[in-house]
Amino acid sequence: MPLSSLSAIFLLLWQSAASNSAELEKARDAQDRGALERYASQLNAVAAKQSNDAQALYRQALAESYLAEIAVEMGDKNLARSSAESGIKSAERLTALKPENSEYHRLLGTLCGQAVPGNVMTALKYGRCAQDELNKAVQLDPKSAMNYVSRGAGNYYLPQAMGGGADVAIKDFQKAIELDARSADAHLWLGIALRKVNRNAEAHKALEKAVSLNPARVWAKQQLAKTPPA
Repeated sequence: MPLSSLSAIFLLLWQSAASNSAELEKARDAQDRGALERYASQLNAVAAKQSNDAQALYRQALAESYLAEIAVEMGDKNLARSSAESGIKSAERLTALKPENSEYHRLLGTLCGQAVPGNVMTALKYGRCAQDELNKAVQLDPKSAMNYVSRGAGNYYLPQAMGGGADVAIKDFQKAIELDARSADAHLWLGIALRKVNRNAEAHKALEKAVSLNPARVWAKQQLAKTPPA
């Protein structure tokens, strides 16, 4: 087989691994910025050539969302905003292609929410998008725990003046746990929100649960370490 053909095969195999949601989540859990940046770059190129391919668009938007997520965790607001804005373009295309797909609205709303933290202008620009899209996701699939986790995270970062805040977010995280008690993300975010309103003992228990459910999640361990047990 010609060397060029072998190279093409290996490239396709690598692309398949990079676009796998489990691989992206693994990199997110480990806060592996380098891996997520490589995945996002590759998937951006694929999505640009396949603008009507829902799977290509979804994987690119998901990679950018995970990259934005760890950027927020690591305090890099510029990377969070640029990654989120890159993913928003694909997610908007997804919701136009398949407007009844709850997951596509959840992803778009999540990306809009990730563009909000720490910047008043982006809060005004993307806050309404986050609210509308995440509410739409819940409306389309009210039994999805992840929809409530994402809406809660959006509400956590959204200013109170725009209808957000920790108290609003807590209700969404509690609903997510009611639907899926083994959602590590729901327990993680519940702990963060409870700590925000000075309910440290409850926050510590929620974060302990998050770590027990997903011990690979670096951010959960970091949040637990900074939360007093009482």
